[in-house]
Amino acid sequence: MGAAALAWVMAGYPPAGGGDEKKFRGEIADTQCALNVHSLSKSHKEMIEMKPEVKTNADCARYCVKERGGRFVLQTSDKVYKLDTQALAEQWAGLKVRIVGTLDPKTDIITVRSIEPLSPSASKTSPPK
Repeated sequence: MGAAALAWVMAGYPPAGGGDEKKFRGEIADTQCALNVHSLSKSHKEMIEMKPEVKTNADCARYCVKERGGRFVLQTSDKVYKLDTQALAEQWAGLKVRIVGTLDPKTDIITVRSIEPLSPSASKTSPPK
């Protein structure tokens, strides 16, 4: 890879010929729940019922990432996408969001450019960016 191409990648830009940016909608969840590692319903329901300290979807997603080795993902009605940025995703854990980014179809990883709430009320409950 040439120096210019490496600088382009290091700056966070998608590679030439990579995909076009798209909008994705879903919930910032965790791999443990979304991929059915410990959840029969592919949701946070079982963990919320099992752990008294886990009261919300956000609590569950953060707990599963911190304590169970999960990673933040975007869970849609029919698919789970990996996210290239865990720090940004953590801010939106448990919330319905719109992600703008580029999907690598081979790995199902979204290179995230931005995350925003789907509803105005969600932005009031999320931590500042």
